[in-house]
Amino acid sequence: MKHTTELLRFTTAGSVDDGKSTLIGRLLYDSKSIFEDQIAAIKQSSERKGLAHIDLSLLTDGLRSEREQGITIDVAYRYFATPKRKFIIADTPGHIQYTRNMVTGASTANLALILVDARNGIVEQTRRHSYIASLLQIPHIIVCVNKMDLVDYSEEVFDSIVDSYTEFASKLDINDIRYIPISALAGDNVVNHSENTKWYHGATLLHTLETIHIGSDYNHIDARFPVQTIIRPHSTEYHDYRGYAGRIAGGIFRPGDKVTVLPSGLSSAIKSIDTFNGRLEEAFSPMSVSITLEDDIDVSRGDMIVKENNVPEMSQDLDVMLCWFNAKKANTAAKYYLRQSTREVRTVIKEVVYKMDINNLQRVEDDKEIKMNDIVRVRLRTTQPVVFDAYRKNRSTGSIILVDETTNETVAAGMIIK
Repeated sequence: MKHTTELLRFTTAGSVDDGKSTLIGRLLYDSKSIFEDQIAAIKQSSERKGLAHIDLSLLTDGLRSEREQGITIDVAYRYFATPKRKFIIADTPGHIQYTRNMVTGASTANLALILVDARNGIVEQTRRHSYIASLLQIPHIIVCVNKMDLVDYSEEVFDSIVDSYTEFASKLDINDIRYIPISALAGDNVVNHSENTKWYHGATLLHTLETIHIGSDYNHIDARFPVQTIIRPHSTEYHDYRGYAGRIAGGIFRPGDKVTVLPSGLSSAIKSIDTFNGRLEEAFSPMSVSITLEDDIDVSRGDMIVKENNVPEMSQDLDVMLCWFNAKKANTAAKYYLRQSTREVRTVIKEVVYKMDINNLQRVEDDKEIKMNDIVRVRLRTTQPVVFDAYRKNRSTGSIILVDETTNETVAAGMIIK
């Protein structure tokens, strides 16, 4: 399954001025992933600012207003590649008021880079971002202890940050955490090993990103195929062709597999699996394919094709962890559109169970108001059954967004607990 490991999506998170943009700039610069004219342009900008060095953060702070303020506001996606792997980086803001942007950037990530300023150690934003990473079930975390040059590359400082983060992370649901001492500004241990940290015997950041095993991050056990569209060519050559197209959200499908279509519960078997480049003998997440069935049964967009002996849950009552995105508070009387995979139904917030205080990981049960950036556990009631898996089992079929009926704005993103 070689091509499932070729693309690594990672998100960067940290407090304001921890050096996220500089780190990404350094990765792009030292891995030779930037064009000469881009380098020339940021050299000029840096000189205009009167800086002695190249300000690598200018590479990622793409919006002009960000460059002027020297901060990151929105999620900036950057793409780069090395001979070993392709990467998509979601550079997310550190400010508390942009928690929602971090959730957006992290929702599809295999890995989170959490930056800690060596001078400040673990701060509130470190805890907040780590909690969100754990909530979103990001499988791997790399804690980059940055600005080591400002603490004289002290091994003691690094070790004490590792100890306090390890203690905090023991309360979270994260399996793979790695720690790297770096200086994004000077380039220590980002792409090249540093002479300044002879006491550190681990891999550089780029080497870790290139070699970390992500093939098992996908759920290859529970077969899930949300139908996106129906393909009916009506051509002479394919007169009777009726294919169900979409992106596999889990498991492995093969021709001959006995399948069930949900929510109708009708059964059939897979006749063929087609792609633009021809037929396949097997297909798995996250491939996009068209599936044809042996029987002419009613299948439409929003249905899910699953294996007969392994079906997801189906319910109109959902327990969800929500991150509220909108400046307008949640309205428990209002109806929202719930979008999950390719399905859309209407829903109401039936009950607010508790809010999460991210600073101390405590539940707040007496405050039921949902405001922007709040992370809350709620019960939703939908107008039609939703076919889902718990988010921890499958991130694709267990995630939802809520859309305001009147404004069409996305107001929240959520993880289905059960």
